[in-house]
Amino acid sequence: MNCIIQGIQCIAPAHLNHLMALTEASGIEQSAEHAYRLLNARPHADIAAFCYEHQLDYGFVRPDQKLSDFGLVVMDMDSTLISIECIDEIADMFHIKPQVAAITEAAMRGEIDFCESLRRRVALLAGLEESALQRVYDERLQLNRGAVTMLDKLKRNGVKIMLVSGGFVFFTDRLKQRLDLDYARANTLEIVNGKLTGNLLGPILDAQGKADSLVCIRDELGLRPEQVIAMGDGANDLKMMAQAGVSIAYHAKPVVLAQASYALNFAGLDGLVNLFSN
Repeated sequence: MNCIIQGIQCIAPAHLNHLMALTEASGIEQSAEHAYRLLNARPHADIAAFCYEHQLDYGFVRPDQKLSDFGLVVMDMDSTLISIECIDEIADMFHIKPQVAAITEAAMRGEIDFCESLRRRVALLAGLEESALQRVYDERLQLNRGAVTMLDKLKRNGVKIMLVSGGFVFFTDRLKQRLDLDYARANTLEIVNGKLTGNLLGPILDAQGKADSLVCIRDELGLRPEQVIAMGDGANDLKMMAQAGVSIAYHAKPVVLAQASYALNFAGLDGLVNLFSN
């Protein structure tokens, strides 16, 4: 296996040398600005603790595994593709962000059923002007670091991109158009006379809905599970990630870290594409 080492800035030569010794690697290649490939590396019990201490991410990858081997990447939106939780920022426009954010956090940790948590949060938004959604998009929504690089490399390698969110169509549709994504799925807020009613339209896209969306597009494209990558940060992403051959926990909650193929705790979204040769 090759061991991919990534950081948020230049990696100290001493750290690379130590990791080479731990893994008994036969050589080293720089694969991106802050990413290196340790060749013919072996796992070692001390790697995880050393990397975490020095704010490095690592992953063992087959030498022959290329980005072009994949046909589909499915990713969460809030706190994964983008840096915010949209519903928390919408709530801030209504001066109830702490109440809503507390429910969001509990849901992402898996302590509250997602559907219940979403209904509770949306109900608190009843009466908010629709224009608040556009303000959140214009003023607060930002892509996470490395997003543009990741998306560009995926597209150059012929990989389809799907955004699937327990959040809202208002944001996923705009991001789909802006970033030229292939697919987007999310929930729809009910709006009457220019104001949020506190209700949702149609079935809630929850953890199972995310998984079903992945399987639907995967089958439509004629792909095998091992040709799909899924990435997320919260408990409601786990069923989706289980349907993909490769799962990536992005700056994720412990429950997600425990079940993912790879973890990106420090690197940006471009860390996904740095794992594989292209």
